[in-house]
Amino acid sequence: MSALEFYAHVATRCDVLGAGVGAHPDSWEAVVGTGFLDVLGGGLLRRDYGLVEINFAPDPQGRMSCFGFGIKIQRLLHDQSPSTVPAPLSRDYGEFAPRVPFGALQDAVRALGHTVELDDVSRDMHCYRVAESAARIHVIVDPGPYGSGDPDPDGHQVGDVWSIEVW
Repeated sequence: MSALEFYAHVATRCDVLGAGVGAHPDSWEAVVGTGFLDVLGGGLLRRDYGLVEINFAPDPQGRMSCFGFGIKIQRLLHDQSPSTVPAPLSRDYGEFAPRVPFGALQDAVRALGHTVELDDVSRDMHCYRVAESAARIHVIVDPGPYGSGDPDPDGHQVGDVWSIEVW
């Protein structure tokens, strides 16, 4: 399998290796691994794996439960260290490139029988929604978001996927 297949899976199935919204931190740890940073605040927990970032809040039983997660593709441009992509993802999907063209992801999502619709437009980003899953795909439309007209110094390009969010 490829990284593009991983992204399409997340966008259509709303899970990472079987863990998704509603899963507890130990469930995520069992499938994504132990290489994470936990950030507590305001009664919430944000678990950062680099490429994968998960948000937890107490469920009705008082256990922390995932209420949303994101695949932070933009981080791959800044950090190509092996720890940025969790080992289970590298093992199952191979190498993760630092950029993902939206057109390629959109084609992969459509090949899985899902539709991708424009959901929100801003000056810097467009947000697309996978209708059948409600995942959101954020795409760069202005690589020079600082208003100078110069390309993004970090290497982002128009049409790159910034992130995939599931809530």
